[in-house]
Amino acid sequence: MRKRTRSFSGQPIGKLLVVRDFLPPPEKLLQREARMKITITLDAATVRFFKTVAVKMGLKYQRMIREVLKGYAARYA
Repeated sequence: MRKRTRSFSGQPIGKLLVVRDFLPPPEKLLQREARMKITITLDAATVRFFKTVAVKMGLKYQRMIREVLKGYAARYA
């Protein structure tokens, strides 16, 4: 079988729509929020769960816990 190839003339195909740049600059993509250091005691199974998932996803488990808590607080604020 031969591969199908298309020739490209360099001209637009169809009607084009210009989309304005809506993305923020890189330094504003992940803004740091003020943090407060606390001490919290969690059950071992919960910490193991977050550590296991974090390793699989290549993330830090403490950040995952922070994001879960932030989502919960935002939902019920």
